[in-house]
Parts: sequence; structure tokens; C-alpha cells
Amino acid sequence: MKTINALNVSCYRHLNEEIDSTILTGTKQIVLNNVCGQRYIGRGLENNIKIQIYGTPGNDLAAYMDGAQLEVFGNGQDSVGNTMNTGRIIIHGNCGDTVGYAMRGGEIYVRDNVGYRCGIHMKEYKEQTPIIVIGGKAGDFLGEYMAGGAIIVLGLNLKDKNDKIVGQFCGTGIHGGVIYLNNSHLYDKSVFGKEVLQSNINKTDILFLKKYTNSYKKFFNINFNIKLELFGKYIAVGKNPYSNMYCNY
Repeated sequence: MKTINALNVSCYRHLNEEIDSTILTGTKQIVLNNVCGQRYIGRGLENNIKIQIYGTPGNDLAAYMDGAQLEVFGNGQDSVGNTMNTGRIIIHGNCGDTVGYAMRGGEIYVRDNVGYRCGIHMKEYKEQTPIIVIGGKAGDFLGEYMAGGAIIVLGLNLKDKNDKIVGQFCGTGIHGGVIYLNNSHLYDKSVFGKEVLQSNINKTDILFLKKYTNSYKKFFNINFNIKLELFGKYIAVGKNPYSNMYCNY
């Protein structure tokens, strides 16, 4: 295991070069201390690499990541997991906007809340199914233009009806994938885009939710009881909601 102190490494290029050179020596586990806004950490990293990050990494954490595991003991900024293929990201705090942008596989766990447009353009292919689990709440446009994968919002520790589990325009433009929301915290169903349809939750959904909520509990060492049968399952009305914008031949 190698420990890197990022306190005086203000240039993100220099920090990423040091990470790359460390991995080239055969080191598979790295601890980054005093991280403060350095971007692109973990970009393109492949299997068997584990990085623990103490502090707040900058935008595009784990962009294009391809199998590594990043664990952040702090908050994440914007575009965490941008276009990642596989791997796992664990955030012990909040995240900014566009978490999981165009994510194609792997898992992202956020202990607390996320900002706007989480899961925008998520997609899946064959066995590649991206998963985002959010412990708290999400901002506007959750799952915008979503084409595959699953987003789970647990709604833990919300205070009252004014503390909403999801913002406005949830699922706008969705044409694939599924959004699961803890409906015990959903008080206004006008938050959804017109492309969203509520579907009946079944035993397969319950098992799916149980698997990822158990992972959430394990990663954050949090124990809670939550009624999975109260979750709402939200899917796309159709596979091509904007077909009228294109010419038919």
C-alpha cells in the first residue's frame, strides 16, 4: 500500500501522474490524504486497483473508470463516475450534480444527498447494468434521459414533508432503466416528467432492492429498517419518447 499526501500538490495533473507511476510499480492499493479539488482522480483505472481518498476530490472523479474501486471519506463534487464502465465508487458524504453521467456499468453509493441531474444519460448493454444508490435525497432532473440501469433513493434521515426525497422533473425524457424511490417520503407525484410511468413493484424488485440496500449498509456501517414494499418503481412510458422529432422513412 502506498500513501500519497496531496496537500501541496495543487495541480491535478501532477497528482494523477504520481498515482499512475505508483500503479506502474505494481502497487494495487493507494491512500490519498488531504485531497482538495484535484480533478480526474481514478480516470480510466482498471481492475484490482483500490484507492481511499481523504478529503474532497474535484470534478470527474473516476471518469471512464474500468473496474477499480474508489472510496471517498468526504464529499464528491460534480460528475462523479462520468461515463464509467465498471467498478465501484463509495462516497461517505454528499455529491454534486450529474453523478453517474452517461454511466455504462458499475456501482455508485452515496451515503447522503446528490445534486441535480444524477443519472443523466445512464445506459446499459447486455450484462452491463449501472447502479446508483443514494442514501438521502436527489435534486431536480433525477434520471433525465435515462436509457438503462437503476437508481435507488432511500430517503434516510429526511426531516419532514418540506424535505423532499426528489426534486422536480424526475425522469424527464427517460426511455429505459428504472428509478426506485422510497414512496413513504414522496408527497407530490407532480414531480415526474411526462415520460414516467409508475409500475407495480414485485418480488424480483424487492430482492433487487434488498441486495443493494444491504450493500449500502455494509459500506457505510449503517443499520436501518426500511419497508421495501413501500418503494415506488418508475419506468419509461415508451422506448422512444421523442420519435415525433425525427423523419420516418
